[in-house]
Amino acid sequence: MAALLLFLVLIILILFGFPVAFTLAGVSIVFGLIFLDLEFFYLLPLRIYGTMSNFVLIAVPLFVYMGVMLEKSGIAERLLNTMAMLFGRLKGGLAVAVIIVGAMLAASTGIVGATVVTMGLLSLPAMLKRKYKPELATGTIAAAGTLGQIIPPSIVLVLLGSVMNISVGDLFIGAVIPGLTLVVLYIVFVVVYAFFNPKSAPAVPKEEIEAFKEGDYFIKVIRAFVLPLLLILSVLGSIFAGIASPTEAAAVGALMATILTAVEKKLNKKVLKDVMTETVHLTSMVFIILVGATAFGLVFRGLEGDDALINFIRVSELSPYSFLAFVMILVFFAGFFIDFIEIIFIFMPVVTPVFAAFQMDLLWVAILVSVNLQASFLTPPFGFSLFYLKGVTPPEVKTMHLYRGIIPFILIQILMIGAIIAFPEIVTWLPKAMSN
Repeated sequence: MAALLLFLVLIILILFGFPVAFTLAGVSIVFGLIFLDLEFFYLLPLRIYGTMSNFVLIAVPLFVYMGVMLEKSGIAERLLNTMAMLFGRLKGGLAVAVIIVGAMLAASTGIVGATVVTMGLLSLPAMLKRKYKPELATGTIAAAGTLGQIIPPSIVLVLLGSVMNISVGDLFIGAVIPGLTLVVLYIVFVVVYAFFNPKSAPAVPKEEIEAFKEGDYFIKVIRAFVLPLLLILSVLGSIFAGIASPTEAAAVGALMATILTAVEKKLNKKVLKDVMTETVHLTSMVFIILVGATAFGLVFRGLEGDDALINFIRVSELSPYSFLAFVMILVFFAGFFIDFIEIIFIFMPVVTPVFAAFQMDLLWVAILVSVNLQASFLTPPFGFSLFYLKGVTPPEVKTMHLYRGIIPFILIQILMIGAIIAFPEIVTWLPKAMSN
């Protein structure tokens, strides 16, 4: 009961807006002092030191640096403009371009907030100018920007791998097919929608495409694609080829992003300072939450919360899939109120031992949770991606446009979750094939 009470008090305080990291640590220590003894906390510094010496977690600041640096480089803007012209003659072509660029940025950065804001600033004015329906424009941008939750190198997957004790490289490989499938489903939806509603997703005027083709057309296209592809290949290629671990690949990506920004002549003292400041800010937030989560995990186990949960499931005779459904629903609704980092650090240490006891494939569970978190990021009224996008939308785009526009993409996400549950091979086939 003490473990259950600890969990409930934490959730209530977080929903009231108390800082997550200090709530996790503070409440856990208070419960530990009441129900355990002071000597029990001698274990806490050892647990925190174990987190500090975790080699995998070094990838977090490196991937954050890579994403922020790429955002400053101007590469995304050129890529989006070029892609828009390539797909311009197609009805809904601009929306298709946004999805493909969103996927490429996801494979280059792994940071959802940065991608959504960048895509909103670059593509939303262009889509509205060309008479796109606001619902379709905002829904496409939010969904495409959130692909960074599942497409590697996703920080979500790095943190899940650390918490659930799974190889991050295997998680990256396992996420490839679900991530690419989501991209294809988004594109199919946009093309079908544009076919039946051509006025809501018009083609780019022929004059604009002709103007773009003037001069060194092929050089423009190649230049737009080569730099981001170099970054993707340097990071994911080195991991999938077995040359580098995810942490080493993150370092390669950080260096490559800096070089590409220098090639674009955007690298200067101010940009470097801004990138470093933002990287330190985001990284500090992640790791202070991790320290709080370590205290929570220690006290929760000291109160035998994980044993109580396993015993409760055995007594209630929940099947593995019933428990999976319960966790997925819990994670989905938790995503309305708290950030993915908190969900990973609060919920996953509690439920992972139960999945292990059920002998379920933790790699498959982790990818399911990642896709689920992506869906919760998009779901009204509290979807974080919607808040990111609303912050950069012009006044004529109302909140209800965002809410209505995202619904088809959420349905696609739910369809993807169902497909992964029904066909685990979507996740497990590629890692097995690569290891063989």
